[in-house]
Amino acid sequence: MGTIAAICTTIGFVPQIIRGIKTKELSDVSPVMLTLLLVGCSLWLTYGIHLKNPIIALANGFTLSFVITILFLRALYKKNRSER
Repeated sequence: MGTIAAICTTIGFVPQIIRGIKTKELSDVSPVMLTLLLVGCSLWLTYGIHLKNPIIALANGFTLSFVITILFLRALYKKNRSER
């Protein structure tokens, strides 16, 4: 059950990334929410590594990479929009 939950919460970010890449727009995604997720996933990743629990560590490692990707794309698209 934990593995299924980890998969669902991890891949939940993929549609946002795909939509952002297609539309080149992520300004409607809250940077505060993303920052809190970044901190939370980092702590969960550290906790998973500490426990030597691969499900917790991998799920949060992937989620962390997705959150960083969304933050990066958000900043990139905001910069490109302001240069026009």
